[in-house]
Amino acid sequence: MDELINELDWLTEKLSVHLDDVTYEELEAFVEQRQNLVERIEQEVEKCQPISAQKDAIRRILEHDPSIMARMNALRQEAQDFLQKRGQAKIQRSAYEAAYTPDSFLMDRKK
Repeated sequence: MDELINELDWLTEKLSVHLDDVTYEELEAFVEQRQNLVERIEQEVEKCQPISAQKDAIRRILEHDPSIMARMNALRQEAQDFLQKRGQAKIQRSAYEAAYTPDSFLMDRKK
């Protein structure tokens, strides 16, 4: 179990170092790797109880969660803002596009 906890700690520290610059793809990969490690740790916990040093290491790892969640929310907000701006631009563009029938023609009268 120590190996798994150390790997999780390394993974979390690696992400935390450049958390402000991390892309959503990197964050997604981190979450998948972390989930895999957490599931494996849970399997180990079912076999034997963790000792206090292991519990402390896990608590130390979990201290990074608020900053990671904040970055996830920031990326989510960026994506939401982009989609909203894109939708507004689409509405504005469609208002200026001419709604006409391509087969029609205009007839003027002489006065």
